[in-house]
Amino acid sequence: MSDNIKPLLSKVYPEETANWLTAEIFSLIQHTLCPSGRENLKKWNYDNVLLITYGDSIVDGDRAPLAVLAEFLENHLQDTITGVHILPFFPYSSDDGFAIIDYLQVNSELGSWDDVRRIASHFNLMVDLVVNHVSSQHQWFQQFKQQQKPGCDYFITADPSADLSQVVRPRSTPLLTPVETVDGVKHVWSTFSADQVDVNFENPDVLLEYIKIILAYVEAGARYIRLDAVGFLWKQRGTNCMHLPETHAIVRLFREILQLIDPGIAIITETNVPNRENLSYFGNRNEAHMIYNFSLPPLLLNALMQGRSDHLKTWMMSMPPAPIGCAYFNFTASHDGIGMRPAEGLLTDDEYQELLTAMRNFGGKISMRTRPDGSESPYEINISLFDALKGTAKGEDQWQVERFLCSQTIMMALEGIPAFYIHSLLASHNNTNGVKATGHNRAINRSKWDLPALEAALADPASPHAKVLTEMKRLIKIRRQQTAFHPNATQYTLHPLNSALFAFWRQSLTRDQSIFSVHNLSNQPQELRLHDLNLVSTDDWYDLISGHRFTDTDVVYPLQPYQSVWITNKINSAHDDTMPTLL
Repeated sequence: MSDNIKPLLSKVYPEETANWLTAEIFSLIQHTLCPSGRENLKKWNYDNVLLITYGDSIVDGDRAPLAVLAEFLENHLQDTITGVHILPFFPYSSDDGFAIIDYLQVNSELGSWDDVRRIASHFNLMVDLVVNHVSSQHQWFQQFKQQQKPGCDYFITADPSADLSQVVRPRSTPLLTPVETVDGVKHVWSTFSADQVDVNFENPDVLLEYIKIILAYVEAGARYIRLDAVGFLWKQRGTNCMHLPETHAIVRLFREILQLIDPGIAIITETNVPNRENLSYFGNRNEAHMIYNFSLPPLLLNALMQGRSDHLKTWMMSMPPAPIGCAYFNFTASHDGIGMRPAEGLLTDDEYQELLTAMRNFGGKISMRTRPDGSESPYEINISLFDALKGTAKGEDQWQVERFLCSQTIMMALEGIPAFYIHSLLASHNNTNGVKATGHNRAINRSKWDLPALEAALADPASPHAKVLTEMKRLIKIRRQQTAFHPNATQYTLHPLNSALFAFWRQSLTRDQSIFSVHNLSNQPQELRLHDLNLVSTDDWYDLISGHRFTDTDVVYPLQPYQSVWITNKINSAHDDTMPTLL
């Protein structure tokens, strides 16, 4: 073990400390070591689809929300999704779970570890490791205020007169928070809020604390460990304190430890930053197994607002294939807003402003961040994705459901593993009452469905909720059967002359299945010239979505507004009821 672990520790700590830590880590994991400890390159395949949800996204007023969620997933999504990311389900003090008071307890208002394990028994479980900070109510921070061990050494203090202007900020709140301690006022580092106090990884005991937490999550059934806000982990004065070499070394360390105890577990990093910075977390295929595809949500939203594919194509062509043993984590909506930093430099100024204006017109909010020079700029758009797609840059229209389904069909066809926020699958609207009640913009996309009301909405075939969930379940089941949609299958950008069309080619790892994924991004009918796709004339070609059989590859095929086609030469169908009848 020391051959892998000690060199990483030596990148972060002095040699003597690295020696001591190596022995400590071994003592923690020796009883759970995997016989081989070799890298598992088959953590995922074309079948993997994840759901993102809060533990209380669905409630009924009587039972523990996690029990309600488990029942809903089993009744409605058991044969649709394979994994579930339950957003932080621990006791917390703010930020809807991301200011954690106790990493090892389940919030009693949500349920118990038994409820979590029930979900983990049916689905691959993703658990958050909020690695940058703890709640100001955490026991460690209470010890800090009393200057008691061990917490008195777990946090970062700084002189408020020091020049920290280079530090990258995701918020407009002060970087340092004054705190009364038994030794007087101390100013603690708090990247996200005064209630979220950054821990000090320069102290090796802090590293050991988080390794113990990871081991507890694995014991509880976690198959994915999501490192939240990991880019901010290491602080060094005189730098921007983002993505520092020590941060990357610690991500590699976590990966090595997990590989030693269970090579099937994956690490996913959450770094809502410009694309080049985000890609750095693949390392030399030795850091994160998966990274969030953060540029996709704003670029896809803009493409559907403008009815054009140019920026989406430029971005797709610039994206390298994920390294072997790694994958992109594709999403279009999450519990947070639609991050705008990943779109920096990718949209024109006019389109950028048109996008912000359209989102405001559709009921959205714009959250700001403070730049190093003190100015403010948009950090994210806060809006329900379903309502974000109720129109285009020109205003609302009648194509909301179709436009939304187009966005999801594109996402699930891209290289990577698709993940759907629960409020996307349920076509939830803006939760404006939540924003008023909490004063937080992000509450707009964090609705809590009442289970009887949700069941009634899903039972009404005319409701947008039923329309979206029914069609999404059908599309996901089709998608899960196609080998060309393996997360690491070949992807190649196509260039139809019509800029309203977005098209790309996927080919299975065994080269026996091709899928041409073509999408009309506009609210007008468009023509697809099949010969532009260079379909092999000796093969039979079908649209997996509509069931249309193409008997002539030289014809022009009409695409209705926001229609998508998955044109393939091979139909893989494990469930006949999900596949349309071939026409």
